[in-house]
Amino acid sequence: MAEHTITVDVVYASAEQQILRRIELAEGSTVMQAIDASGIVEMLPQATVDPDRLGIFSRKVSAQQVVQAGDRIEIYRPLVLNPMEARRRRARQDRPANGTDRPDR
Repeated sequence: MAEHTITVDVVYASAEQQILRRIELAEGSTVMQAIDASGIVEMLPQATVDPDRLGIFSRKVSAQQVVQAGDRIEIYRPLVLNPMEARRRRARQDRPANGTDRPDR
């Protein structure tokens, strides 16, 4: 009996580049097997994938998660700036010059 195959997308995006690979692999394959089969790792700046930074359609998953036909496997890069620190910086920039948090009445 022939092995069934499925088609999935493997993607990575940075400020400089976006990589998308559509591949076919055996039904029952895992996220990491799909990434390996895509050959995308060799194209990444760090040439490695952090198993804790993977997702399918923006939902975090483990490297051992079994993929389904049509899945979009996403390789996430480390954050450049912590979101909490980014909010603090924006808040400091938005403060009025007189040092108060409320406008004069």
